[in-house]
Amino acid sequence: MHQRGQGDDSTMGMQEIASETARLLARMRAARPLVQNITNFVSMDIAANVLLAAGAAPAMVHAPEESPEFVRRAAALVINTGTLSQPWADSMEVATTAARVHGTPWVLDPVGAGGTQFRDHVIQKLLRHRPAIIRGNASEIMAVANACGLSKTDEPKARPRGVDSAHATSEAELPARRLARHSFCVVAATGAIDLVTDGERLVRLANGSPLMERVTALGCGLTSLIGAFAGLGEDPFIATVAAIGVYGVAGDMAAETASGPGSFRTAFIDALDRIDEGEILARLKTV
Repeated sequence: MHQRGQGDDSTMGMQEIASETARLLARMRAARPLVQNITNFVSMDIAANVLLAAGAAPAMVHAPEESPEFVRRAAALVINTGTLSQPWADSMEVATTAARVHGTPWVLDPVGAGGTQFRDHVIQKLLRHRPAIIRGNASEIMAVANACGLSKTDEPKARPRGVDSAHATSEAELPARRLARHSFCVVAATGAIDLVTDGERLVRLANGSPLMERVTALGCGLTSLIGAFAGLGEDPFIATVAAIGVYGVAGDMAAETASGPGSFRTAFIDALDRIDEGEILARLKTV
């Protein structure tokens, strides 16, 4: 990795990113990590199928009575705040507490952050349990940073619009860096250009299809895949970059045969199943 001067990015070249992405995909498929997902009702099906197609093992265990016990068996935990309610919040609290105790890496998807005070309060409580990775769209990442008191007064504030992003990831770059440093984790803001940072290093990826925004919960599926890569126990920054790289390239592959959102969903699952080192090395793009 090329080291640059203080205050600049420590970046990876495209060839290095592609090689690491292919290596981690092969390792993930060999390990078939068990990923526990406490996710929303809309995303359960697509998240489970994304993990299965890519080569991981999904578990949708969310009951607070058994969730802490299951965390010990899982390679990673994924928390998604989409269809949030107090019972779901209680389950997330006990699961992330157990993950911290047992050293299980966990990934936070702050769906709808900034939408309500209840949602922001739950997310702030979860952050105390130190996620390894936070993944959201640009507006969600900006909203989490704002809830943590990290936004500057002269900067644009997140304008939540349901689960859609009202901002480009370029607008989320500074909040993402601050949030990563504040929470001692990796932060990914995904969109047309995907941005990954640990507060110092920064990578931008440019794969994927516009059709991905027209299939519900594909972003949630990405967070689950990030969990599978995080479960390998390697550098969370590299793991996040690799998972997003695989997802984006699969999106490119699926778009070549899809005629619309419905056929794209099927083609995308198939692409995750057949993606290999050759596809990654030939297609992965950074900016």
